[in-house]
Amino acid sequence: MPKSNFFIRNSKRKPDLKRKKSTFEKAPKKKQKIHEEIISSDEDSSGHDTGYPGELSSEEETEQEKKLRLTKKYLAQLEEEEREKNDLDDTREAISRRLKEETLEEAGRLQIKKAHEYENVSPEDLTVFRGHKLSITALAVSSSEKFFYSASKDCSIIKWSIVEKKKLKVINGGKKVSQDGGHTNSILALALSDDDKFLASGCRNKMICIWNPETLELIKTFKGHKEAINGLVFLRKSHQLVSASLDRSLKLWNLDDMGYVDTLFGHQDVVTGIDSFIGGTILTGGGRDNTVRIWKIVEESQLVFQGQGASMDCVCVSSNDSFVSGGDDGSLFLWGTQKKKPLSKITEAHGTDEESETPNWIVSLTGLQNTDLVASGSKDGFIRLWKRDDGSRSLVPISKIPVNGFVNSLKFSLSGKYLIAGIGQEHRLGRWWKVKDAKNSIVLLSWKKKS
Repeated sequence: MPKSNFFIRNSKRKPDLKRKKSTFEKAPKKKQKIHEEIISSDEDSSGHDTGYPGELSSEEETEQEKKLRLTKKYLAQLEEEEREKNDLDDTREAISRRLKEETLEEAGRLQIKKAHEYENVSPEDLTVFRGHKLSITALAVSSSEKFFYSASKDCSIIKWSIVEKKKLKVINGGKKVSQDGGHTNSILALALSDDDKFLASGCRNKMICIWNPETLELIKTFKGHKEAINGLVFLRKSHQLVSASLDRSLKLWNLDDMGYVDTLFGHQDVVTGIDSFIGGTILTGGGRDNTVRIWKIVEESQLVFQGQGASMDCVCVSSNDSFVSGGDDGSLFLWGTQKKKPLSKITEAHGTDEESETPNWIVSLTGLQNTDLVASGSKDGFIRLWKRDDGSRSLVPISKIPVNGFVNSLKFSLSGKYLIAGIGQEHRLGRWWKVKDAKNSIVLLSWKKKS
C-alpha cells in the first residue's frame, strides 16, 4: 500500500477542540449557530476551576501554589485509600507504586501482566441480571466499580448496583417517551466519562443523549448524524465525546460547553466499532471498507490499516502501541500501531456455525486497560479470554466462559475484578439469526485469580 494511504494528515493544524474550525476532510456546510465564547481552562466567570476533575481556585493563588495544594490533597487521598488496605509501612510503598504507575500511564508506557491470572480458571461468581425485554446492545461500567449501565433494543437504559446486585433506576424508552426524556428507537451505544460525571447514549434515531449517571436525569440532547449512532467513546481523562455513525462519519462533542465541535471523515463504509487510546487518540473499524483507523484528534491526522477481506466489525485497544479487531469472517487480528499489516491472525476464533457451516462472527471485544488481557464475544456459546503475547506477537487463548446467546457487549471494570457481558437473542445490529433459548440479560463475572 502506498505510504500516503497509511498516514493522512491535514496540513492546517488547529488543535483547539472547543471551536469548530476544521475537519479531517472538508465537511458539508450547515446552517448552525456555533457558540464561540472562550472560557479559560483554569477558571470560569464564577471563579470555579473548570479543569478535570474541577477545583475551587483563589484569585490570589499562583499557579505553582495551586499545583502544590492539589498535589498535597491528592497524596492525602492516596494515603487514606492505601491505609484502609495496608499497614503503615506497606502504605508508603503502595503510594510510591501507584504514583509510578500513574506516571507510566500518562506516558502511555504502563503495561501490567494480568492475563496469567485468568488462565484456565472458571468464574468464582456469576450473577445474571434481567430487566430488558429485548437484546442487550451496550454496557458502561463506573470507575468506582460500584455501578454499571445497560442499554437494549427495547430503547431503555438501566442502572444496576454491582455491590447490591440489583436494579436501581430505569430510563424507559419507546414511541411514547415520558417527560424525563428517552430514546424512541434501539440504543446501540453507551459511554461513561472517566470521572463518572457524564453518561452518553446513542440510538438508531440519530440522537445522542447526555445523562447524569447518578440520577439518570437528561442533561442534553445532540443531533447531527444522518444515520444511526453505532458507537460512543470519551477521550481519556476528558469530557470530549466522540460518536461513530452508520453515516460513515465521526463527530466530536465538548460536554463542558455542551456543544458540537467537529466532524471527521475518512471511512468509506459504516463505522462499526470505536475505542480510545491515551492522549486524545481514538480507534475505529470501518465495516466493509476493510480498514481500521487511528485518529489523532489534536494533530488532525489519521493512520489507515488495511484488513484482509473481512468486515471490520469491532475493535479494542490492547496497549498504547497495539490493538485488536474482529470481523464477520470470525477472524481476530492483532495489530501494532507502527505496522501497516496485522501482526497475527486467528481464523475462526469462535468456531463455526453448525447449521450454516460458516464462521461465527466476532460481535464484541474489550481489553483490560494497561494489561495484556483481551476478551471476545460471539454466538458460539462462550466468552473467550486471550493473552497478548508480545514475544510471539500473537493472541494466545487462555480461558473460555460458557454463555448462551449473542455476546453483544463486553466490559472489564477498571481493576479487572469484574467482566460484564450483555447477552441477547439477536445480534446488536440486526436480526439475521435468533438464539431462541437464550435470555436477554447481563452476566456479571468475577473469579478467583491466580496469585
